Amino acid sequence: MAIDERRLNTRLNLRIPLRFRPISADKTPEQRAESVNISPSGLYFATEFPLKVGMPVEVFLRMPQELTGQAPGDVRCTGRVVHVQPDTFLGGKTGVGVHIERFERMAGAERWTS
Repeated sequence: MAIDERRLNTRLNLRIPLRFRPISADKTPEQRAESVNISPSGLYFATEFPLKVGMPVEVFLRMPQELTGQAPGDVRCTGRVVHVQPDTFLGGKTGVGVHIERFERMAGAERWTS
């Protein structure tokens, strides 16, 4: 492990459709993206939406069995943007790393399926 490596959990390279939005006073519409990698405590995805380090975000996705050991389930995560890498992906998309602070399983009408 590199000296500057701070991750405590191994990330899995899984492409999972997700929705996200900044948590702010204004009601920013949800954005769609796809994960590049994910762990129990964070995720990394590509987007054209301008996010900044420190921004609180809400993310909705189907948590994969590979990560939890349980059947896949829809979750709502809240977290903070911890790094932003402009023009990392094809089409000028930005790579965004989010530290997951909390997640909860969604039930019934709240569910979002991919």
